[in-house]
Order: sequence, then structure tokens, then C-alpha cells
Amino acid sequence: MSVVGFDFGNESCVVAVARQRGIDVVLNDESKRETPAVVCFGDKQRFIGTAGAASITMNPKNSISQIKRLIGRQFSDPELQRDLKSLPFLVTEGPDGYPLIHASYLGEVRTFTPTQVLAMVLSDLKGIAEKNLNAAVVDCCIGIPVYFTDLQRRAVLDAATVAGLHPLRLIHETTATALAYGIYKTDLPENDQLNVAFVDVGHASMQVCIAGFKKGQLKVLAHSFDRSLGGRDFDEVLFQHFAAKFKEEYKIDVYQNARACLRLRAAVDKLKKMLSANPEAPLNIECLMEEKDVRGFIKRDEFEQLSIPILERVKRPLEKALAEAGLTVENVHMVEVVGSGSRIPAINKILTEFFKKEPRRTMNASECVARGCALQCAILSPTFKVREFQVNESFPFSISLSWKGTGPDSHEGGSDNPVNTVVFPKGNPIPSIKALTFYRSGTFSVDVQYADVTDLQAPAKISTYTIGPFQTTKSERAKVKVKVCLNLHGIVSVQSATLLEEEDVEVPVSREPAGENTKMDTDEPPVDAAAPPSSNDTDVNMQDAKAAPDASGVENGVPETGDKPAQMDTDTKVEAPKKKVKKTNLPVAELVYGALAPVDVQKAVEKEFEMALQDRVMEETKDKKNAVEAYVYDMRNKLHDKYQEFVTDSQREQFIAKLQVVEDWLYEDGEDETKGVYIAKLEELKKVGDPIEERYKEYMERGTVIDQLIYCINSYREAAMSNDPKFDHIDISEKQKVLSECVEAEAWLREKKQQQDSLPKYANPVLLSADVRKKAEAVDRFCKPIMTKPRPTPKPATPEAPPTTPPQGGEQQQPQGDTNTNANPSSNENAAGDNASQVPPASTEPMETEKPENTSTA
Repeated sequence: MSVVGFDFGNESCVVAVARQRGIDVVLNDESKRETPAVVCFGDKQRFIGTAGAASITMNPKNSISQIKRLIGRQFSDPELQRDLKSLPFLVTEGPDGYPLIHASYLGEVRTFTPTQVLAMVLSDLKGIAEKNLNAAVVDCCIGIPVYFTDLQRRAVLDAATVAGLHPLRLIHETTATALAYGIYKTDLPENDQLNVAFVDVGHASMQVCIAGFKKGQLKVLAHSFDRSLGGRDFDEVLFQHFAAKFKEEYKIDVYQNARACLRLRAAVDKLKKMLSANPEAPLNIECLMEEKDVRGFIKRDEFEQLSIPILERVKRPLEKALAEAGLTVENVHMVEVVGSGSRIPAINKILTEFFKKEPRRTMNASECVARGCALQCAILSPTFKVREFQVNESFPFSISLSWKGTGPDSHEGGSDNPVNTVVFPKGNPIPSIKALTFYRSGTFSVDVQYADVTDLQAPAKISTYTIGPFQTTKSERAKVKVKVCLNLHGIVSVQSATLLEEEDVEVPVSREPAGENTKMDTDEPPVDAAAPPSSNDTDVNMQDAKAAPDASGVENGVPETGDKPAQMDTDTKVEAPKKKVKKTNLPVAELVYGALAPVDVQKAVEKEFEMALQDRVMEETKDKKNAVEAYVYDMRNKLHDKYQEFVTDSQREQFIAKLQVVEDWLYEDGEDETKGVYIAKLEELKKVGDPIEERYKEYMERGTVIDQLIYCINSYREAAMSNDPKFDHIDISEKQKVLSECVEAEAWLREKKQQQDSLPKYANPVLLSADVRKKAEAVDRFCKPIMTKPRPTPKPATPEAPPTTPPQGGEQQQPQGDTNTNANPSSNENAAGDNASQVPPASTEPMETEKPENTSTA
């Protein structure tokens, strides 16, 4: 099971994996720790990541970047419209009101949704992780901004599905940073809470999170953000400054040239980084536009003056987070700054003034989110055992449910009395489940929507759930229990709907001993066993004023049980009524506004597979073309060098001419051919070149293998003629066979060697290395069994049989050798166990088999 964390940023992405020794940030094919979030569409294939970034300057209109700003947002979104002005590629409004990206791919203009393009980036990141782990990657955790709406979260999940990934969790980037910060801390307090503010200034947005740490846990106290305050805004200030300056000084307008814009943006990004460490910095770009070189210069003070409108916005998220957490500046013990845009000195100055303490940089500003994602994946995965650390996340928005009232025929649209209630307030724990009770007589709908869209700039309505159809057995309205789930990804959905109907059943009650309890079904529905233990499971009664009169009040939120003991009167024998609750699961139809339908997701999966296959074919074609080119250059050099003596002058000239023809073809007609054509061309060249290579190879190897054969022959000959006693047991006839085999092999080698020595080096050899090796193996196979025959084991001397009867009289029995024969086996064991020395033979008593106990005195 893979344990991988992905941090997909607006500008670049980072991949982290969990290993036995900890969390590692893995390198891509270019040995870089960050991979650009760019997809470049070419005439024959896509270039993703570093390869895509290298193609931006040459192919700006087909290079798609800043995908994070496009997914899950309506085309009419004012923020999106502002972003589109700085993007070099074409984005139009689709039929569903969401953006469509236009790019030229495989020779025709095609449209892609932002979700599809994000899936391409995730596929590339997945490939990076798989190469590093040498294993398939499926399970992962993906970091997302805290301000992502429900639709944007669903878009990320859809993109992951298209890329073949299964996210265990979408985790907020600031929460991932807090996890990476706290899990390694061994000095966290057990009782007093350590409050840490995390300020993440990224490429396009700013996020603030205040988290409280205790031993083994973190609790997110507050989230706040500014979706359009990041490093790129400072780049834009510099870009506009120098664009105006160059228009005045050099009379060039970079806005009229997409490539000039890209080059100037790249230059001001470097300039911004230089100003972070230096009080002033120059800007020089060769041939920016209209073959004009441009020069510029700016001081840090001037840059900060230009950036005042942006810097003034930094305090707002800080103040908001502090207010929501209910803390004062003094209660925030530490401030950690991360993110690619956090290195600007002016931002640090503002943070210092606000928190009245110096911000710390104990974490890697670019990698902390990916590390936190990998840690979260490890916690959720059964593969790794991670130190106990609990993450208590909070939801950044308020979610409410709305439905029509219960007037006459409300389910048929006869009445429209909207009722609205906040189900998940801002700061609600993630995950969480709430149970709501409705009283309805037929199909009804529930809308999920944001209670406040002030900070979101998104449509209020998220989704609509239609519950039903169903029929009630009685005339009054039925009780329907609806469970609403806020899952680990921060997505709200109706999990289930259950119809609860009471039935009266007459059951005869048998006489039982007094005092015993009899269990019976009650009208209380059972608690959902599938609800996670961390869920905040409460039950809210959604009955209105016109509900059935027998429905009483608010149901409590205590755990419900299906069975309830009840005392029964056992003295009377009557027919007691018994209430039974019939539970029926109702169908729930989901409609998410703006989300991809499952059919569209499956189509996107198929398209991604086709494009990935096309990329793979093109990469293999390039490899084969490069192989032909490399063979031409390599063989040409060798023909004039080490292969010179192994080919005739005329053959060399012909082959060189052939190589030149193939080289010319490669750069003309063969510039754009199929994989099969390159393979055939290489085989055609190798038909001429392989015999030359073989002659050279044989010449280089021949001496070594001949020496090995001679050594083998001499070794066996010496052994067969040796007077060494270890060979005495081998018959003379067998040794003669060995000598004959050695003589025959030597004669074969001498004959072949004479033939080979008479040939020139450019002739095909008659003495091949493979033949010499075979001959050596044959000699070894014949001689080895003879010369390594084991010496026969000598027959053991027949021992004298011990007398069956004891000797008569008092004659002493002389023992055989040094062995002390004893009729009592226990005495031998005792002697061995006590490590006692043997008694001299002269002291041995005659054996008395009738009295074995006397033998122990020997």
C-alpha cells in the first residue's frame, strides 16, 4: 500500500513519500524537488511538469498553467476573470457556465476542462512517486487550500480518479503544515495548550491557521484566508512597473507579445527574489522584443512603495484568525511562516509588528505541506505505524439545509414555505454526522447550501437531494430520518434516509416469574453502526408546526438502542399490544451543481488513457530515432579507430557512405517517422556493422578463452601424471583416458589456432570464443568425474563378540582396547555426566549379570 502526499500548488508541486525511516521529498526526472504545474500540448504529444515548463517560451498559447485557480469556479467569477487577463492561453465559457481551456493538440484545436488538466498534472506526480518507490501508487493524501468550495473539492477528487489515484483524505494545506510541525515535537505540554499561528503566503493566495498543540494532538482553532494575495501579485507590481518603463524608454509594448510577457514575468520573479536578500537589484533581458535589449534597476524601498496596496491586505486575515480563535496576540506563543511568497522582507515586518514577536522559519517553506500530507496518509494507512497523534480539524464554512414546509400537498409543490437551518456551523469538526427527522407523506427534496457566501464568491446552493418515492401505510405523515455527513474531504452530502413506521402487533403474553424483564422492540430507531466514532452525531427534529399531533418534540441525541427492557405484569394473562418499528431505506438522488457526472468522469478516464498511450508511443519513437542517430555517429568514429583493421578499405568506404545517407535522411525525410521505420533503419545498418563488431569482439576475447582452455588441459594432465597419494585409488586405465582427452583437445586447439593465425583480421574468424568455451566445458565434464572420484571407504574390522555367559571362577576379564564394558547402562550415563575419568583395565571387576547393582562399584 502506497503512502504518498501530494502538494499541488499554483506554480509548482511537491511529492513526499513515507519510508521506514521517515518522510522523504522525492526527486523528479530532472533531479529537482519541485515540479512545475504546467501541461504543454504539442503537435504529437503532451509535455508535463519540467518538460512543459521548458516549452512555455516557445509555445505559450498551448502551455496551461495556474490550473489551481481555474478548477471548480464559474467562468463569470470576477476573480477568475482577473486571472484570465494574465494567462497566455485561451479560456472560454462552456455550456455549463464553467471554463473550457483551448489548446492545439495532435494538429487540431481541442477543449479541456480544468479538471482534466489537473488530472494530467496528478498523473505526472504519480509517475514520479512510482519511479521512486518502484511500486504502484494509488492511495495518497492531497493538500488543498482551506478556501476551496465543495465543488472545488469534488473537482480535485474527480481529477484524482482520472489520474488513477484514491485520495484517503483531502487535507487543508495549513493543517498539513501544522501536522508536520507538531508530530515531531517531543516537548509539547500535557495540560497547557501551545498556540501556534501558521502563515502560508503562496504563489497566489495567503492562508492563516491558528492551531493549539498538546501532547499527541493538535486542534485547529481558526482558519482565515485571502484568495488573491500571493507572490504573483508582487510579480505583477514589478511587471507593470517595468512594462511602463520599457514602453517609455524603448518604445516597446510587451502586452502585444505573449512571449515577451512570459520572459518579463520570469525576469521580475528572479528580481523579486534578489530583492529579498539585497537592498537593490538590476534587470537585464536580451532581445526582449523587436530585437531590443532592455535594462532596468530598482531598489527594495521603491518596490515596497509600489506594493503598499498589497501589503495593506496582509493584516486582515491575521486579525480575522485571531478573532475567530478567541485569542489575544499574547496568547499566540509562536508564529511559523511558510510558502514561496513568504520570503519578502516587508511581509515579515508586518507579521512582527502584528504578533509582537519575530516569525520563525523552522520548517522548509516549500515542502512542509507535502510532508504533512504524507504523514496524514501514513496515519490513515495500515502499512505504517505512526506515533499517536490526533488531528482535530475544523470546517471553515457554515453549511445549512433548506426544504419546503409541510403545508397541504407540499410534496406536490402545492405549498412553498421555505425552512432553513444551519446543520454544520463554521468551525464544526471534520468529519461529522448529523441526523434530522422529517414528517412527510411522499417524496421531498432537501437543498444543501452555504449559510454565508460573503468570503466565497460562489453560488450559495451546493446540491439538492431528492428523497423518495415512498408510501405510508397510515394516513398521517411518516417519520423519515435523514443523515447528513460532512466527510474527511470536507464535502457535505446526504448519507442515507430511513422511513420509520410503527406497527401494532397483538402478542399473547405467557406467565413468567415475577421480576424478570422481557425485551421488546420500541419505536426508537437504532444508531447507525457505520457512523465513525469521531463523528458528532446529533439528532435534530425537523418537525414544523403543522406536523402530525402525535409527533412529540425534539428527539434526544443520546445513543439509541433497538431493544429496550420493560417491566411486565405477570399475574394477569391478557393480550398485550406490542409496538414494532419497521425501517425502510429510502432512495436518495443526488444533484451537485457544476460537478461532473459519473459518466463524464469515466469518459475523462478513457481520454486520459488515450493521451498517456500517445505520449508513451512518442517517447518510444524518440528513443528509437535517437538510437539510429547514436549508431551512425558511434560506428563512424569506430571505423576510423578500433575497427579499422577489421574491415577492408572498400567495405569501410561503402559503410561510411551508407551511414552518411542515413544521417542526411534523419534530418530531412526521416525527421518525423514512425517507431517501426526507425527500428527497420537501425536493423539495416546493423546487418553491415554487426559482423565488423563481431570480428573485433572475437579478437579481443580469443586470447583469454584460449588461456583458460590451456590451463584446464594442463591441470588435468598434471593430475593424471601425478604421483600424489590422493590419486592412488584411480585406475591407470582411467588416468590414461584423461590423458587421451587432454591430447585430443590440445590437438584441436593447435589446428584451429593455426588456421586462425593464417587469416587477416578483417576475415571472419574460424576459431570462435564460444567454440573454445564449449571445448573447455567438454574437457572438464569428461575429466572431472574421473579425477575427483572419492577414495573407497575401508571395510571396518569385525569386533569380537562379547561372551554370552560370564567367565567362571575369579578370573579377571581383560577388556578390549580401552573400552570399559559395563552391564549397567546407567553407570555409563553417570560416568559421562560426571565427566569422570575411566578406571584402568586392571581394576575392572568381573561382570555379574545376575547382580547388576554391583557393577556400579567398578
